[in-house]
Amino acid sequence: MVVSFNRWCVGITLLLLIAGCEVKNPQASAALGEQVFNDACAGCHDTPELTRATPKAAMEALQANAIFVSLERGPMSFQGMLIRREQRIAVAEYLGQGKVAPEEVERKLLPPTGYCTGTAPPLTFHGRETGWNGWGADLVNSRTRNAAAAGMTAATVSGLKLKWVFAFPESLTAMAHPAYLDGRLFIGSATGVVYSLDAASGCIRWTYQAPATVRTAMTIGPITRHGKTRIALFFGDFKANVTALDAVSGELLWQKKIEDHIYARITGSPHFYQGRVYIPMSSFEEMTAMNPRYECCTFRGSITALDAASGDQVWKTYMIKDTPVINGNNKLGVPQRGPSGAPVWSAPTVDAKRGLLYVATGGNYSQPDSGTSDAVVALDLKSGAIRWVRQLLQGDVFNTSCAATPDQINCPEDAGPDFDFGSSPVLRTMQDGKAILVAGQKSGVVHALDPDREGAVLWQTRVSQGGPLGGIQWGMAVTEDTVYAAVSDINFPIDPNTGGGLHAIRLATGEKLWSTTPPPPDCAGVPAGCGRAQSAALTLVPGVVFSGSLDGHLRGYSTADGKVLWDFATARSFDTVNGVPGSGGSLNGPGPAVADGMLFVNSGYYNAVHGNVLLAFALQ
Repeated sequence: MVVSFNRWCVGITLLLLIAGCEVKNPQASAALGEQVFNDACAGCHDTPELTRATPKAAMEALQANAIFVSLERGPMSFQGMLIRREQRIAVAEYLGQGKVAPEEVERKLLPPTGYCTGTAPPLTFHGRETGWNGWGADLVNSRTRNAAAAGMTAATVSGLKLKWVFAFPESLTAMAHPAYLDGRLFIGSATGVVYSLDAASGCIRWTYQAPATVRTAMTIGPITRHGKTRIALFFGDFKANVTALDAVSGELLWQKKIEDHIYARITGSPHFYQGRVYIPMSSFEEMTAMNPRYECCTFRGSITALDAASGDQVWKTYMIKDTPVINGNNKLGVPQRGPSGAPVWSAPTVDAKRGLLYVATGGNYSQPDSGTSDAVVALDLKSGAIRWVRQLLQGDVFNTSCAATPDQINCPEDAGPDFDFGSSPVLRTMQDGKAILVAGQKSGVVHALDPDREGAVLWQTRVSQGGPLGGIQWGMAVTEDTVYAAVSDINFPIDPNTGGGLHAIRLATGEKLWSTTPPPPDCAGVPAGCGRAQSAALTLVPGVVFSGSLDGHLRGYSTADGKVLWDFATARSFDTVNGVPGSGGSLNGPGPAVADGMLFVNSGYYNAVHGNVLLAFALQ
């Protein structure tokens, strides 16, 4: 068998180095760009139905400079660092519109206008009963706000009007979750710039340049450092760094790299609790398995607890206890290693009463099944010791070689369906005092577990057929009596007429209370990637559950019957408060943050309809 390396791709160009397919023409020309794309990129971007990459046709509508920035320091920077700068310039110009101006990259990463004037008002930490802190707003990741914190209900939601729009410069995606505290908004970006914005006007209070893409939410908490108490922001990035900033000034307090594996990245949001920050770790390694010469795989998901004041490690627990070892060879004779995988893609959940931290894990990348993949894991808050594991799907051993390479050389034997947990577990206590831990899986199943019986299954309710990108993708909203779950069920290339839907489930029993079919997708004139799938995390205020879809619509549904109470189409161009060209796209990943009568949501996602805006709505 002759291996055709140009049909495999790790993002953009890993094979150019590993397979020795170095481009020989040093000139940044159209011919060079086409050669780089054909040799190293076409295997992913010409087959998005297998690789989930952005289709080439969609990239051709983007600005070349934004593609270059993505390769230089954005979501594709890992792939970009494996080729020379002239190759990055060439392929960006081949794919996108216009010319790349690399000497202007640093200057263009910050908005030219839109900075606040005058003295900033004081910032006070009020606990978690107000604002929107971290991914799930509260310790238990419920993604709900009561009427006092939200400042809106079903009776007033029709009065939500667009107040301002902020655009992220030179960015192809808006995928970080906003956090809100005391009239201030905090958010990261694909280019690694972190912003503090005035919530009322959108003007910029300060910026900070992180080492890599920041897609996590900011978790906020008070710390005492050198005898001074400060309000700190904590976040992770795509190079496995955790950073703490002063929320008032943006001053760097500390920064720690907490995982040495070359493919490690932090996608799940950190969680602050009682002077510690708990950080989940995921990776890019399942994609590298597309290279048949790669010794798959060695990454293990983990949770690390850091002292919030100093950044010093308190404990670190791997989701797989055993270090991967060689356990066979692939068809080319390349050693294969395992067990591996069990990444933690989402924010952990704090159980203050039981002294536990709950995390949901992804699948194994290589054999054998570790027993901790596709599971909910309970760890001791103080020591990090694993108290119990509830594996909810056995044998889900999968890497991208199974889907994206013709010969599946690195695909594990008896590969699984890739039904990770991509969203956080949610802990709720019902009115009768009974606690239930709820987890939504990409299989399309909602699981309810008993935290007092080592995660024993209470009920399981299927809401969709599931798929590699959901099922339930980014997160549910859960009250004391009801679970709200939206359906993704994305297939690539994205079919505008598949996926979507919203379900209400009785928390005590798993009984479906109501279900809504997805509204017809609004995809006329919208690029590839548009659809009706509802992948984004949900957000709930009294009487209303907000759900975004891949066609760019954010809708507020009645919690009583699922009828649409409010609808806004975001997939369009906007005038922005910071002078940067802005356009919306798909809603995916983070859901809205709601506080003090305002709603904040990103629009534009990298593997669907691109966009670069943060939208702020207020009650009129």
